[in-house]
Amino acid sequence: MSDPTFTYHISSAVIATMPARTEGVLAEIARMENIEVHGHAGGKIVIVIEGTSTGMMGECLTRISLLDGVISANMVFEHVETEEAQTDDRRTDAA
Repeated sequence: MSDPTFTYHISSAVIATMPARTEGVLAEIARMENIEVHGHAGGKIVIVIEGTSTGMMGECLTRISLLDGVISANMVFEHVETEEAQTDDRRTDAA
């Protein structure tokens, strides 16, 4: 039996907004799970997304790109970490 593995995806993205709508977009993003805003200026917002798959990253970007005032939402970088599940190797065979 193989050990299960867990995959964590971390992605950064830049969102371009209509400057008059940036605050509204920031408010909507703040309500979304697994997304952290790292900065914003001049109608641009830099975010980090965490999830368990590339598809989850894409879904977050799609939801953001559909917000009122968003011009574009583009992934800049994605990093994947894989962690093996911990097993309990303290089993003993009682005779």
